[in-house]
Amino acid sequence: MTTTLQPKDNRDEPYTHADMSNQFWLTCMLTSWSDGRGVLPDYLGLEREQFMDLSAYFFSGKVFPERAPSGSALDYSRMLEKEDLITLLKHYSTADTPETTWMITIIVAGCLGSNHLWQDLGLWQRSHLSALLQYNFPELAEKNTHDMKWKKFLYKQLCEAEGLNLCRAPSCEVCLDYPQCFGTEE
Repeated sequence: MTTTLQPKDNRDEPYTHADMSNQFWLTCMLTSWSDGRGVLPDYLGLEREQFMDLSAYFFSGKVFPERAPSGSALDYSRMLEKEDLITLLKHYSTADTPETTWMITIIVAGCLGSNHLWQDLGLWQRSHLSALLQYNFPELAEKNTHDMKWKKFLYKQLCEAEGLNLCRAPSCEVCLDYPQCFGTEE
């Protein structure tokens, strides 16, 4: 039997920062994933054992599909990119715990999708992703001073770490692609 989760309650008012934790965001992701939305693959991109541990830790007694109802699968041709993203997020993580490892793995699986990261993860709003990153990787999140779209921001961090600058404009403010990096995601 599959369980559909609702974070806290079905209220319309915004959640406060105090309402949000990894359990909140995982509830959003698992609900979307169980409904076939987002691009997260089997086990949310985790190993089967990690998925079972995550489920028991956050959602004791709840049963989730093990396979992605959407049919999404990881693109193994992007494994080098995957490892670079894991390294980046580990560098900025505030804790070395199974919970942090789960979140890093899930975020990286979402990065391999082709939509906005919050959508690929199955989050319900971009602000959920911003809060998730601030909660788990505050120093990294603070570097996004101009509210760049998160997936673009993470990949830009990878380029900068390698000393690459693929942008031709001298600054983002004068770039013709500015709306693609900084425009609305809703």
